[in-house]
Amino acid sequence: MSIGENVAAVRAGIAAACARVGRDPSAVTLLAVSKTHPVEAVLEAAAAGVQHFGENRVEEAVIKIPQVNRRAGAPLVWHMVGHIQSRKARDVVPLFQVVQSVDSLKLAEKLSRLAVERGVRLDALVEVNVSGEATKGGFAACNWADDPAVRAALWRDFAQVLVLPGLNVRGLMTMAPLVADMEQARPVFRGLFALRQALAETFGVALPELSMGMTDDYPVAVEEGATIVRVGRAIFGERLR
Repeated sequence: MSIGENVAAVRAGIAAACARVGRDPSAVTLLAVSKTHPVEAVLEAAAAGVQHFGENRVEEAVIKIPQVNRRAGAPLVWHMVGHIQSRKARDVVPLFQVVQSVDSLKLAEKLSRLAVERGVRLDALVEVNVSGEATKGGFAACNWADDPAVRAALWRDFAQVLVLPGLNVRGLMTMAPLVADMEQARPVFRGLFALRQALAETFGVALPELSMGMTDDYPVAVEEGATIVRVGRAIFGERLR
């Protein structure tokens, strides 16, 4: 199948998941994760109607994004979805409109300073580790509803991120465990949805975005309220390196 056909198949999967729970498919943004894939593949996906693209390596994005932007027929929205090393944060602000991987207060503060320096406001998602896996990044959020210490620390950090100048905190992002059956990821997605509701209520802010779900589990993520799904392999095929 071509990239265009793959895009259509993923959009059909999103629509089917929305239909099962009575959601409008237009409320779900398809983010094509293009890491390791060449400029031509990104342009093919853009020609198929994809507007949002995700990269996770700054060194790759610095080369790829300007090339794609010069050749794309319409403006694209670039999301940083990978861990950002502090020394590379300066390159992120001019390249990306959205940073989904704000995984520490230190990084949030650095991005804030850089955005203010450039006179821009950067859309940001706070990355939280709902599953508790040691291999996952983000603010600790495992058992946040039942563990007062986890909740207190998370609420404290979130409050500080929320007021940083130059950042427009739009919601939350998480990575679910890799599982054989996508149903096993459902509790993680359900937990992120509940966490978003609790934070929005506590701080009196709108947190419209929930970025969760990837190639192997995005239908369940959509059923549980995802507003952004990060799909790479189902669109572009296996990573090239």
